[in-house]
Amino acid sequence: MANRNIINFLGKKIINISNHVGKATQLFEATIRCMFTAPAELKSVLNQISEVGIRSLGVILLSSLFTGMVFSFHMCYVTNLWLGSPALAGLGISVAMLKELGPMITGLVLAGRVGAQISAELGTMKVTEQIDALYTLGTNPVKYLYVPRFIACMIAVPLLTMYAGVIGIFGGFLVSAQKFKVPSSVFWNEIIEYVQVGDVAHGVIKAFFFGLIIVTVSCYRGLDCRGGAEGVGKATTSAVVISMILILISDYFLTTILMTIGIGVE
Repeated sequence: MANRNIINFLGKKIINISNHVGKATQLFEATIRCMFTAPAELKSVLNQISEVGIRSLGVILLSSLFTGMVFSFHMCYVTNLWLGSPALAGLGISVAMLKELGPMITGLVLAGRVGAQISAELGTMKVTEQIDALYTLGTNPVKYLYVPRFIACMIAVPLLTMYAGVIGIFGGFLVSAQKFKVPSSVFWNEIIEYVQVGDVAHGVIKAFFFGLIIVTVSCYRGLDCRGGAEGVGKATTSAVVISMILILISDYFLTTILMTIGIGVE
């Protein structure tokens, strides 16, 4: 009996997850199709880019700056301990920030900030029947609500990732120069000599997919919201948690694919 209950529980969970994945995929497909058949207004797209990108600059600045500083401290300390000098600190910090830490920080921070905002906005519109009103007025909610957010995330997240990488490298430079007395010429020459375009592309491609994950999950959870204010809270929480989990999982597979095809392995 216990085994049967466990199997029934797991079966219901798998069916429920598959149902949500199918609906989210349908929403993603409808949004992509609408992007090309019924483009959103430029003003709406710019407003969303401002919400996703410009208003996230501050938190990305602080997160990436101190992450770069902490990583630089560990990098310089270990190389100084093992090699007798903080050699190749600039190279290690720049590659880590551009390929891994920058995209990851940006994705996780935006999953919390932007993902929560999108799911809360759309969830509130759902429970107050504003989305149904759009259908009644003959307005396509996909074009009006989803497409601008998709485009904004596809543009803003890669740009914020490059910004995070640069700020993180600068933070690493501050620590390496002030704490471990690494000459600035040595630090920056390592970056100029060894960092390749593929390293930057590696992080930007990751960020593009992280942006798609955030906006798809957040829009779907907002659309699927029900149950009033409590439902909006649950939808917002689940959107943030699911986005973060998917970013962490996809990071491994994206890294494997990109390294396999030779992007960022020069």
